[in-house]
Amino acid sequence: MQATKQQQILGYFIEEAREHLDTIEQGLLNLKATMADSERLNEMFRAAHSVKGGAAMLGFDSIQKVSHHLEDCFKQLKEHPVDIDQNLENLFLKGFDTLKDLVEELQSPYGLRPDDANQVVQAAEPLFAELQNYLTQRMKGKSGAVSKPQSATRTSADLAPLLNGVLKKMLELFKQGDTPAGRQQLTTFCRRITQLHNSAEWHNLLQTAQKAIANPKTPYPTLAPVIIKELKQAGDLLIAGRASEIVPSQALQQLAGIHAPGQPAPIKPVAAPSTAVSQANAGADPASGAKLTIPAEPRAAARALLDAFNKQQLIELAEFIMKAIQ
Repeated sequence: MQATKQQQILGYFIEEAREHLDTIEQGLLNLKATMADSERLNEMFRAAHSVKGGAAMLGFDSIQKVSHHLEDCFKQLKEHPVDIDQNLENLFLKGFDTLKDLVEELQSPYGLRPDDANQVVQAAEPLFAELQNYLTQRMKGKSGAVSKPQSATRTSADLAPLLNGVLKKMLELFKQGDTPAGRQQLTTFCRRITQLHNSAEWHNLLQTAQKAIANPKTPYPTLAPVIIKELKQAGDLLIAGRASEIVPSQALQQLAGIHAPGQPAPIKPVAAPSTAVSQANAGADPASGAKLTIPAEPRAAARALLDAFNKQQLIELAEFIMKAIQ
């Protein structure tokens, strides 16, 4: 009974946190317009404050710290308005992404594990220091100054344990089998280590890796060795100060569905429509024995169902699913 109550409380927190995150994100996506509307700025401040308070009560120290950072910066904007430039917007959005990733990880099969959460906070501290410093510069009227990214000053002693720790967690996820939740968590890890360095080559590699992970057609046995090897080699170059040499391999680009220059585009075989789909689209009785293969990835599954069934059949299917999960 106690565990059920705790799950309910956690569910309430996640639901409210999502609403507050939406408020913050909408304000940050057009920060210049938000600065001209004091009420919207106040809403962002209150949203960060509410997430901080809820996280503190539930003992999520990492979420509390990150939301506190954002709350302080929003307060600074309220009390000392500044001219918004692209660099400031980007810094705020990166900080917001950190908070969003932490809240999303609460919903993962393993929850928000303290070790993982501490790594996220540690990786984000230089970012928030940079944001705070840049805000201070803007308030002093140094509008032309561009702060030096703190992530670029990390030493190999800082980078190596963070990278190795994340790669170890990713390898564990690969070993646990292919699930939509697992792929989502792998993507979260990629976004997390993106913040470790400001190199465009490093960011491009991780974006390519995320696309490969999100491709449901690529099985784990094919995906895992490429992703782990690629990130390990790129991390070694990063630590050695050779970030400009980081380039996604042809194998990784193919897994991500990217056509490499100079290489012939892959020819995709065109499969004939399955009997199940043809019958369903023609309004056939779903109890007739026809079968439909549903992908494991939720969005792909939804598309398959939309293609296979008519409106009335979809309504019946939705009602059945809702009854089954209640």
